[in-house]
Amino acid sequence: MIGTRSSDAWVRAMPVVFVLIWSTGFIVARYGMPHSPPFSFLLARYLLSIACFLPWIVWAKVPWPQNRTQWLHLSVTGILMHAGYLGGVWAAVKAGMGSGLSSLIVGFQPVLTAIWLSYSLRGSDQPGVSRRQWLGLSLGFVGLLMVVWRKLTLGSPMDHVTPLNMAFAIGALLSITVGTLYQKRFVAPCDVRSANTVQLMAALVVTLPLAWGESEAMRWNAELAGAMAWSVLGLTLGGSSLLYILIQRGAAASVTSLMYMVPPTTALIAWLLFGETITVATLAGTALTALGVSLVVRPARAG
Repeated sequence: MIGTRSSDAWVRAMPVVFVLIWSTGFIVARYGMPHSPPFSFLLARYLLSIACFLPWIVWAKVPWPQNRTQWLHLSVTGILMHAGYLGGVWAAVKAGMGSGLSSLIVGFQPVLTAIWLSYSLRGSDQPGVSRRQWLGLSLGFVGLLMVVWRKLTLGSPMDHVTPLNMAFAIGALLSITVGTLYQKRFVAPCDVRSANTVQLMAALVVTLPLAWGESEAMRWNAELAGAMAWSVLGLTLGGSSLLYILIQRGAAASVTSLMYMVPPTTALIAWLLFGETITVATLAGTALTALGVSLVVRPARAG
């Protein structure tokens, strides 16, 4: 009975833990980006993450996906959700786009997901996106805009938008959106450790030639080493694994709406770590975003 209660409590806590971990992504970029080109950093991250997963899989005797089809589906999601999404965000920021604009662009993901679900489920017996969820998505996006607006209007002089970094950011948005929908539709339930490893291996294969073509060298120091360690242990082994589990367990619109909470949480973490200003608009936007997400994820009333 106690074990069941503990398991239920962990399931309820998963979304909160995921948002907290995922929100550190821009903090990691702030520490690591000045010392490394984007794809070389990600290549090292994938290699080290695989090196952590493999002994764990062997020791725990974790089963691998049972057929080629599942290997293929996991590889597709790995390319989209690791190489495409992370590579796009890191490349956009490295190419001069501010974190506020990049987070706003990626923040369209819940809206794109809901639009696709409404279109694809039209005329079917499955429930689409309800009016309450559409309201929640709208409120969440307005709250997100309030949080990042200061960075959009008061960004550093080095922040600028070009066709190149805009293409990177939009590519990241499309990758995480399509990857989430693809995983929910095609990936059969399997152990998150072996599934994540297959995804990482596929992302590594795609990222390798991109990293090979970068002329800038990685300059190892304490900041880069710390950013790499947290990227592997926290973001990949923790955050990516939780995202995989949440997508398998929940509805796509509900899971992706959690992404709305990432920029507000990042702002709070940046306030704690770097003393960045927290404005009234940030707090109001955070509250509005939380309300919007609660409307999306709240189960519909029976009958």
